[in-house]
Amino acid sequence: MQRRIFLTWAASAMSAAAWAADSYPQKPLRLVVGFAPGGGADALTRIIAQGLAKQLGQQVIVDNRPGADGILSAQAVASAPPDGYTLLMGTNTAMVAAPTLRPNPPYDPFKAFTPISSAGQFSMFLVVPSGFPAKSVDELLAAVAARPGSYNSASSNSASELAMLQLLGQQRKVVNARYKGDMQAMTDLLGGQIHMMFTTGTLAPAFVKEGRIRALLTLQPQRSPLLPEVPTAAELGLGKLTITPWAGFFGPPGLPAAITERLSTELQKTLARHEVREQLVQQGFEGYGMSPEQFAAFFRTQYEAFGATVKQHNLKFDA
Repeated sequence: MQRRIFLTWAASAMSAAAWAADSYPQKPLRLVVGFAPGGGADALTRIIAQGLAKQLGQQVIVDNRPGADGILSAQAVASAPPDGYTLLMGTNTAMVAAPTLRPNPPYDPFKAFTPISSAGQFSMFLVVPSGFPAKSVDELLAAVAARPGSYNSASSNSASELAMLQLLGQQRKVVNARYKGDMQAMTDLLGGQIHMMFTTGTLAPAFVKEGRIRALLTLQPQRSPLLPEVPTAAELGLGKLTITPWAGFFGPPGLPAAITERLSTELQKTLARHEVREQLVQQGFEGYGMSPEQFAAFFRTQYEAFGATVKQHNLKFDA
């Protein structure tokens, strides 16, 4: 008797979950992003939100919550009801850098969120001024080793700084300068005050094509269509470069599996659409989706890569 009751209850629960997924969504969704309107992250969020709205048949409203390296936006979603109507466009800054670099982590990213799907990867290139003598990564590393302390690097986010540390390894013979934005760092690179930096696909291509900077490698898994002549780290045998500037979708903790799967499926369909991919490429972003399980595994791998580099170099950012 008890077994029959349990099976009946289980069947009813599964039926209710399936109904919830089939009937979802019944009102507009709110997609929270931790960057101000007008920036690259905001632009790609709006492109994906527009495509997702077509897939779901409901409006997807972009809610900008800039500040504190994306922590404010993440906290807003972590405390939201787990009903599928409040989602986070999270990047490596808020999801792995903030928890690993701060002495008092604002949240446990594995307990405070439900991974849904990747959004894709930001283009990031290692660049030097056109007048810099190194024309390859090997030549750059040789120059650094020959003249320790003579060169400066720039970073405007945690991903670019940690990628540079991974590239240089234990040498740390380059003095790093932190900037609030890529454009300020690029200005000093063009002026000769900075000798190398990892920068985004939003900035690099135009300056490369003008002959003002030289791109030595890309952190993307494949060559970027923005600069197809630039080799990947893998092609150069630099498997140690594991830092990836990425973005993905998260829900609050306890988001029902049926709704998580539905959202992931629709996001993957959105990101596979040609017009969406083309618009994202113009923003220096390679869009691709993942299942919740794939994204959760990728997320943990990136967290561990960030954490290992932070520990190796004894880094701490703002409290």
